[in-house]
Amino acid sequence: MSSDAAFSDAPQEFLDAMASADSAALRTELRVFDTAAPEGLAPFQRAWAADVEPRHASSDNEYGTGRLVFLYDPSVPEAWESAYRMVVFAQAPIEPLMGQDEFLPNVAWSWLIDALDSSGASYFHAAGTTTSVVSTGFGEMESEGSGAQVEVRASWSPTTSEIGPHLEAWSEFVCMLAGFPPADEGVATLPPSRTTS
Repeated sequence: MSSDAAFSDAPQEFLDAMASADSAALRTELRVFDTAAPEGLAPFQRAWAADVEPRHASSDNEYGTGRLVFLYDPSVPEAWESAYRMVVFAQAPIEPLMGQDEFLPNVAWSWLIDALDSSGASYFHAAGTTTSVVSTGFGEMESEGSGAQVEVRASWSPTTSEIGPHLEAWSEFVCMLAGFPPADEGVATLPPSRTTS
């Protein structure tokens, strides 16, 4: 990844963050690319999107996606208590029965925190929601059968401009949510089955 030339007039702290982001070692299962950041959230920002590379998928079904937005506001917003804020979205299809598991949201959230901690990311004020949805097709959509997905929306405040570890944690989390083994051993994952019935 490389920073946009438009960042050349940004404050040094933001440029340092961009340099750290560009040096992040991301999971090879993902195709990560810059995308448009939401308008008006901060004076300076950058956003990334991630999709599982087709060669790593065992079927044509979607395996999961993710987005990450880095915000920089030198005025240090009260809600952040930091000049930096990360905003994350991740989504992956799961087995319908797993979507009914009441513990799934807790497990998904714990994976995000574990990914942040294991990457060495320094942060505080983590907040978010996890949602599992089960759907069943009827009428002309009956052939689609049943399906389910898990979504995680989260944000936290990095304590320094070293945001590379935060990107690494995000890429690890997106892969784990999509059913891939974690980089660290000893952590359970969702089975990478993406079929519907």
